[in-house]
Amino acid sequence: MIMAPAISEFTGKRISVVGMARTGLAAAPVLKNLGAEVTLCDSRGVSELGSALREAELMGVALKVEAAPADCLRNTDLVIPSPGISRRSPVLELAVQMGIPIMSEIEAAYRVAQAPILAVTGTNGKTTVTMLLGEIIRRAGKKTYVGGNISADDIKLPLIEAASLARESDVIVAEISSFQLEWVEKFRPKIGILTNISKDHLNRYASFDEYVEAKSAMFRAQLPTDVAVINAVNAPAHAIGLKVPGRKYWFDRGNCETCDSACVKNGIINVRWDCKDYPLGPASDLKMLGTHNLENVLAAAGAAIAFGIDPDVVQEVIFEFSGVVHRMEYVADVNGVKYYNNSMCTNVDAAVRSLEALPDDSVIIAGGVDKGSEFAPLGAMISRKCRHLVVMGKDGHLIEAAAREAGFTSISQADSMENAFELARKAAKSGDIVMLSPACASFDMYNDFEERGEHFRRIVRDMASGGAK
Repeated sequence: MIMAPAISEFTGKRISVVGMARTGLAAAPVLKNLGAEVTLCDSRGVSELGSALREAELMGVALKVEAAPADCLRNTDLVIPSPGISRRSPVLELAVQMGIPIMSEIEAAYRVAQAPILAVTGTNGKTTVTMLLGEIIRRAGKKTYVGGNISADDIKLPLIEAASLARESDVIVAEISSFQLEWVEKFRPKIGILTNISKDHLNRYASFDEYVEAKSAMFRAQLPTDVAVINAVNAPAHAIGLKVPGRKYWFDRGNCETCDSACVKNGIINVRWDCKDYPLGPASDLKMLGTHNLENVLAAAGAAIAFGIDPDVVQEVIFEFSGVVHRMEYVADVNGVKYYNNSMCTNVDAAVRSLEALPDDSVIIAGGVDKGSEFAPLGAMISRKCRHLVVMGKDGHLIEAAAREAGFTSISQADSMENAFELARKAAKSGDIVMLSPACASFDMYNDFEERGEHFRRIVRDMASGGAK
């Protein structure tokens, strides 16, 4: 049951929720419950919307299908777009021209929320940090809602829905994307975490600087009493950290000099808060692979202790945590070859970091839809770490070209996931690792990265249960 104030700033307002995707379908009933006059509109037709339209029809709100921009904005006081709708879309450009306020779903959620929000953004590591931090706080005995942009299997809770459910004594831990930060004003997380920033989504943003600016919006409204947990060694993140109004909390796997920091000191994960050290245990004992996951642990552990969680609880959880579904997720061993699902890896930086964590002579399956990436760093890493590369999808040839440019020639082309698995299986030797690490979006072949990862997992597990052919 939705738990939200009966009266709010949305009461009596005419609100157009644009887009009948997950976010829009979550926002509409919450806003209606708050007394708003809600219209859900979408430019897509009935056949394209499918079950989303059937779900919307049960909400008791006005619906506009195949709606032109002017139709969506007629008799509207406020527009709340789904995050997938670009700020350069005709409907949002028209709203700006007409002077109609535009508000992100997370901005609306913040204004509804009674519980504190701990928010995580960045190019890579968001989901891992969000899940780990949520588990730490839950283990500490607090009712915890994990949501936002996160979509790890069954966790698909838009922030506005979490905000409507959570009581003042609860905690909300939210993964936040740059898309969600494009229309925020007052959004102010009690603790904001910036994992890192690298080139991504350049098919949506005019430049890398514009993308960085979108990420920085998460911290603009913070007060000195709030905390900003920032990656100290990632240059774009560090630059944002220097300007945040909140209390700075740096994480750095090699530097323990500042009073508010999380780092590795003589091989020990160490969190320092108010100049007091909390040694948590050997970094080598973490279950997750890779230095990037060490950074994720430092970010989550630092944020938890800054939030007041008992360090003993933090210690217990970080050494039990084995990772997130679709993110370097171990699937099965088939005839001595270990298979990993890294479908959540949708950009070059994530792929490079993932390969760094693997032993040499690994076999990689990569490809999908390019998001405006420069693949040269991935090509160089493939030439260093891989025995064989299998490329697939619309833009897999770009990864192949980058690998060949780096002098790597052991490459196969696949026309399906089944074909990619078979080629990888034949190339691997006992003791090797095979990993699906696409470095691209999934929309050429799948609805999302989860569907892609599920397909890969099913193929691997079928092979593991039935034996090699």
